[in-house]
Amino acid sequence: MITRDEAFTLLTRYNKDPFHIRHAVTVEEVMKWYANELGYKDEAEYWGIVGLLHDIDFELYPDEHCLKAPELLKEGGVSDDIIHAVCSHGYGITVGNGTTIDVEPTREMEKVLFAADELTGLIWAAALMRPSQSTKDMELKSLKKKYKSKGFAAGCSREVIERGADQLGWDLDKLLTLTLKAMAETEDAIVSKL
Repeated sequence: MITRDEAFTLLTRYNKDPFHIRHAVTVEEVMKWYANELGYKDEAEYWGIVGLLHDIDFELYPDEHCLKAPELLKEGGVSDDIIHAVCSHGYGITVGNGTTIDVEPTREMEKVLFAADELTGLIWAAALMRPSQSTKDMELKSLKKKYKSKGFAAGCSREVIERGADQLGWDLDKLLTLTLKAMAETEDAIVSKL
């Protein structure tokens, strides 16, 4: 399996924008947190690498998101199971070139990635509005208020987040609660890796 350092080097070959790198590291840490929380402790590093690489093609190829990723990941020596997981986070989404991603998330790890990806962006956006600019002191009711405001972080698809919760068999409150907790508990680790 590709190491975390190799994955980060591969990510930064195609991503230079600090925003995209922060998002990748955020999803990495949230995925590791979920692996531990859901009973996959032995796979936490693996879940994290999938999270780190999930948007590898987005910065340079936004109209081919999840379509260009297999090529970039194969060139980097990434295994097919990770490639499938990365591509599955775009399931059912039509990208800029008109193609709808048809790689379905089947493993629990892939479903968590699908559900948490967009939500991490919305939570960071909400955190930046707070005096502390932190998730550590954010309450669920505050997050829910931002979530319900369709104009807030409009680029974070509520429909995708809700589909993700459904795929996991969770209600939306559970997904919001756990992902907020994951971000609060991993915020220091995220910041230290940037």
